[in-house]
Amino acid sequence: MKRRKTKQIKLGELKIGGDAPIVVQSMTKVHPEDIEGTLFQIDEAYKAGCEAIRIAVPDRKAVEALKEIKARSPIPIIADLHFSPKLAMMVFDTAVEGIRLNPGTMPKEALKEILSAAREKKVTVRIGVNSGSLPQEYHRFEKLSEALVACALDALELGESVGLYEMKFSLKASDVVETLEANRRFATLTDYPIHLGLTEAGPLFSGTVKSAVTLGVLLSEGIGDTIRVSLTGPPVWEVRVAYKILSALGLRKRGVDIISCPTCGRCKVDLIPIVTELEKKLEHITEPLTVAVMGCVVNGPTEARHADVGIAAGKKSGVLFRKGRIIDKLPPERWIDRLLEEINALLKASDKYNESSEVL
Repeated sequence: MKRRKTKQIKLGELKIGGDAPIVVQSMTKVHPEDIEGTLFQIDEAYKAGCEAIRIAVPDRKAVEALKEIKARSPIPIIADLHFSPKLAMMVFDTAVEGIRLNPGTMPKEALKEILSAAREKKVTVRIGVNSGSLPQEYHRFEKLSEALVACALDALELGESVGLYEMKFSLKASDVVETLEANRRFATLTDYPIHLGLTEAGPLFSGTVKSAVTLGVLLSEGIGDTIRVSLTGPPVWEVRVAYKILSALGLRKRGVDIISCPTCGRCKVDLIPIVTELEKKLEHITEPLTVAVMGCVVNGPTEARHADVGIAAGKKSGVLFRKGRIIDKLPPERWIDRLLEEINALLKASDKYNESSEVL
């Protein structure tokens, strides 16, 4: 699919927009004063493929902690700033690569001063416009999407007025349709990179569904340069879901994609515990790999012939197949072990082989 053409900016050494891959982001969920807890979440997210992480900066203690966190983080940090211009200016001394500013939580003159300082310090800015914090002046618009776009454009103009061009923008609501409309409209009016997300998406299940719909639609239309799946849960889950969305659209491939049949009256095997165990054992793998678990010996290898490897299960036996070709017949107690052996063999044959990817 053809992506929207944007100018390219950098977050530290990370390229955003232009011809760069879509960047996966997340956000830590503890106060930065808990330095080790913050770094643990960053490390988990990083191992899952997170490429930039946002950290809330609510007070002076957070600013002080940010210096050590920045020094030990394996990925660029974006400081999330609200309400206090003084804290925002202090953050520039922590050497973070980026800041996130919300026009609805900073006075306009203070916002302009911070944007000017960001230009001088060569810090990348995300202007994050949220439906829940729109300034009063934008309440005159009948449609929420129009208000979001107007606010983002005014902030864009303010940034450019002080010579700042290293900016990306996000326009978020908790409403899927309004978020879609706002981002589509903004994408036609500017060539700045866009960060996609659905704010306050919710818990793991419902939040994943709403985020997949929103991000999936926009990404399929070529809109979006960085993404975050906002879930009420650990950052590592946000990252995993983000990659599943990108993988489903063929935009980025990372880790194992398990395809499994939904089962029906012909199925003689309970696939749920098998798939659950495989998901857990394979979640650490970063190499792109498609693994199939099918509930029908007759149709399994045919329906999942595009899979790198898979099992088609029957009542008393199952078949192991590669790319649709049957290579072994096995009793139920051997299915998982034999499948993992074959996955390890595929990993070892990969030019990106890493011992840490092997399944134990």
